[in-house]
Amino acid sequence: MRVLVTGGAGCLGINLVRHLLARGDAVVSLDREPFDYPERGRITEIRGDIRRREDVDRAAAGCEVVVHAAAALPLYAPAEIHTIDVDGTRTVLAAARAAGAARVVHISSTAVYGVPDHHPLVEDDRMYGVGPYGIAKVEAERVCEVARAAGQCVTILRPKSFVGPERLGVFALLYEWAREGRDFPILGRGDNRYQLLDVEDLCTAISLAATAPADLANDTYNLGAAEFTTLRRDFQAVLDEAGHGGRIRSIPVAPAIWALRALERAKLSPLYPWIYETVTEDSFVAIDRAVTRLGWTPRFSNRDALLRNYRWYLAHADQLGGAGVTHRVPWKQGALGLAKLIFRKRRPASD
Repeated sequence: MRVLVTGGAGCLGINLVRHLLARGDAVVSLDREPFDYPERGRITEIRGDIRRREDVDRAAAGCEVVVHAAAALPLYAPAEIHTIDVDGTRTVLAAARAAGAARVVHISSTAVYGVPDHHPLVEDDRMYGVGPYGIAKVEAERVCEVARAAGQCVTILRPKSFVGPERLGVFALLYEWAREGRDFPILGRGDNRYQLLDVEDLCTAISLAATAPADLANDTYNLGAAEFTTLRRDFQAVLDEAGHGGRIRSIPVAPAIWALRALERAKLSPLYPWIYETVTEDSFVAIDRAVTRLGWTPRFSNRDALLRNYRWYLAHADQLGGAGVTHRVPWKQGALGLAKLIFRKRRPASD
């Protein structure tokens, strides 16, 4: 197939590009950022913005499938989140239809469920976005539903937070502290079940959605690891891998959240509200629909995915760029960097 990947230079984008190339597909990447990977000579690179119809038309020409992975992330300005995630989705769908693409695979998020009151979450549960990012993800799905009603084949995938090669973002906080031999703080006891997803399992699901019969593809699917434990146990696996004897350390929930809210107002928080308001709660989805209808089987547990990502981080830590707001760079630590004065490096046992 000839496949357009919007956001092809991003964390999910490059992993998907590599996955599709391994399948033998022809790939077009559309992104505002340069596609600065070794695979650059094997793809068609289009630099552009999903909000500009002429850019998307140029990229979608001749493509049978459009995978819409471009998105503004939660640390972007609210206005930009809306124009990219909602208006951009509408533009991509219109360009795909005009280009005659057989289907669009839209990458949404389990953030559309807001702060749920039950688990596991299923695809028919109500959508309720929290904050600009969650609200925009819900509105983008509504745009997809309108396109479906007009006869377009649109797969909506709702992945849990995914990790794997090229992924940094908020997870770089854990990896950096683990590498330095520090304990790592989490809100509360960390005994809540928190599901993640390996990016390779996400790529497999996208590939299945792109090739499944139309009646199966034209649906909405939750995606997450089949095996996961608690936040404390899964994060502790990274500290154990680091080998410094670091431990997960609980900090009281109420004062920490009040402090993070204050830091958020001062633009000093390393986390956005949806993370710190929900990280103490259970968070997992049912994946039965994707398993039974798409034939999808996730290979990696939470622990597997985190360790695979951590090992990638170790291999590339010395070449990583500065902090920013995308998944491909470490997020700014803000006031959390001062916490290193409390969570000091552990001394080797020989000391």
